[in-house]
Amino acid sequence: MGLFQSTGPFTWDELKDYQELTYFTQKEILHVHKRFSQLDPEAVRRDKNAKLPMRLILTLPELHVNPFRDRICKVFSSSGDGALTFEDFLDMMSVFSEAAPKSVKVEYAFRIYDFNEDDYICENDLKKMITKLCGEQRLPEDSIQNVIDKIFIEADLDEDNQLSFAEFEHVISKAPDFVDAFRIRM
Repeated sequence: MGLFQSTGPFTWDELKDYQELTYFTQKEILHVHKRFSQLDPEAVRRDKNAKLPMRLILTLPELHVNPFRDRICKVFSSSGDGALTFEDFLDMMSVFSEAAPKSVKVEYAFRIYDFNEDDYICENDLKKMITKLCGEQRLPEDSIQNVIDKIFIEADLDEDNQLSFAEFEHVISKAPDFVDAFRIRM
């Protein structure tokens, strides 16, 4: 069995490792690599784990329409600047796959919504989240504050005006459609 016989750009060992580290089959991993390659075929031909700039990643239709696209790229970027290597891209696609467990999705959702990256979702994080969700339809400041107040009344169990991961996880557990919403179909 040749190293590249049916595994495309990867050795059998690399594919096996990727399969163990993700929620994908080997065939799905090759499909994800194909999607990654289509973003910049020349760069990926030179280096299968090339680092592609965020502006290219954001051309993916699934991300292009997502109001949190910049945060998603930054959270999955190993360099923190939003640029993704294939391994970063594979991690992202794995977390957003149907096979990823809810607990993993919740962890990454928390990181995406934690804009200031202090391990809590505070009032400013919620403001940014609401603003991104509203897009072009800007809400008046008092309406945004009302939404934030309601979120804290419902979710801030220790009343410290911020959501810990445990509090966030508790709220998400009540949202039956969360897993379906936190998905990218390949």
